[in-house]
Amino acid sequence: GLVGYRSVFSSDTRGTGFMHRAFQSYEKHRGPLGNVRKGVLVSMGYGTITAYALMSLEARGTLFVTPGMETYDGMIVGEHSRDTDLDVNPVRSKELSNMRAAGKDENVKLSPPKLMTLEEAIGYVASDELIEVTPKAIRLRKRYLDVNKRKAMSKKAKN
Repeated sequence: GLVGYRSVFSSDTRGTGFMHRAFQSYEKHRGPLGNVRKGVLVSMGYGTITAYALMSLEARGTLFVTPGMETYDGMIVGEHSRDTDLDVNPVRSKELSNMRAAGKDENVKLSPPKLMTLEEAIGYVASDELIEVTPKAIRLRKRYLDVNKRKAMSKKAKN
């Protein structure tokens, strides 16, 4: 039952904890593993992720992406601070105006994203999510990319 717990343990102890495990024996299946994680931030935009959009998303949870990365509908861009999934727009750009003012532009300072290894991604994904592995990136995404399809399937699963 500790699949995916190592990364949670490491972040909870801020890297100072020590955990040892040893295999004892096989046992009968006891059911599904408990859910260790919270909800996710799901992209509902297609294009290049902007720092301006990520600045407002940082308060909602932990980000998995950096500015300049490409995103698409259904891609998981972060972990929500609550237990529910949240659809967000990481490609939103700043409104441009022709007025200039001193000190008007904000310097965007983002905390570094949580980049996952394949092992961490396998332990992190839920049953309605998939992992995309390419030579350059490991991305998480929802099984159904369309928002309406995801909502319909979640209602169907509850019934």
